Amino acid sequence: MDPVTFHVPGKPRGKARARTVRNQNSNRTVSYKPEKDLLYENLIKERFLNQAGGFYIEREKPVTLRIVARFLPPKSTSKKKQKQMLDGEILPLKKPDMDNIVKVVADALNGVAYNDDTQIVLVSAKKAYSAIEGIDVTVEEYKDGK
Repeated sequence: MDPVTFHVPGKPRGKARARTVRNQNSNRTVSYKPEKDLLYENLIKERFLNQAGGFYIEREKPVTLRIVARFLPPKSTSKKKQKQMLDGEILPLKKPDMDNIVKVVADALNGVAYNDDTQIVLVSAKKAYSAIEGIDVTVEEYKDGK
């Protein structure tokens, strides 16, 4: 099965914490995902489905997930420093945290690219500066030595 690679445009986002509130009338606690998370996960799903062509990794098969989060260099940066950023000499040491980016991608692809994100056995994730902002994702069945 060939891997599926796709691009999610826009500034990379990480998974936010679930929000918990207490309903004053019923005195019950309710947790929910922030709406921005749901919208971003739906965008990731949509971009995957546009490239997938029926790709799906069955329940007992391991998954490899590769992610490159691409950020635009700040506009206020000098041209020399921007070139260093685009050449990979300077890496983005900023929010969102890489683990939160991985989490939002893994959760978005649950039930779409694979049965459950517990199948993910190898993750390769990187932050980089780029002229094109977004996330590049590759999903494939895990193969030994890869």
